[in-house]
Amino acid sequence: MTDTTQHETHDLVVIRDILAPIEAAWKSWTEPGSVLRWWGPSGFTCTVAELDVRVGGTSLVCMSAPDWGFPALYSTWAYTLVDAPHRLEFIHNIADEHGATIDPATIGAAGIPRDVRHVITFESIGDDVTRLTVAELGYIDPEQLALSKKGLEESLDKLVAIYV
Repeated sequence: MTDTTQHETHDLVVIRDILAPIEAAWKSWTEPGSVLRWWGPSGFTCTVAELDVRVGGTSLVCMSAPDWGFPALYSTWAYTLVDAPHRLEFIHNIADEHGATIDPATIGAAGIPRDVRHVITFESIGDDVTRLTVAELGYIDPEQLALSKKGLEESLDKLVAIYV
């Protein structure tokens, strides 16, 4: 028997204004040295940023907080749209250190769905100010949505702080 249950999905959207021109804001998502500076919520550091930013390319990123029991949390970003410097779209998955997708439940994160679509837009809103909008689409678990939102907000706060 096939499970045809429909699950209500929830999306999150976080917006930040970055005191940088659009090209710099774009590089913060597309250059390894920049991603290493901000990826991961407060208390985490980004230890891996192997980026292949092109349609069909996949990036591997890792955040770590060993003091909190998180020695290495790997993710992949598989790009479906790259429109520099205005829009990035990718599918996010939890992964192992080689970039192979793993079931989030194996790391105690059963509420994280597989294949979370991300849409990141960059909009120049003034001299050297870029509005960054990050949307994560398709969460089923409201608790995981809230945790993901908190983590994304903290990560983006770290990104904004680079340019202050």
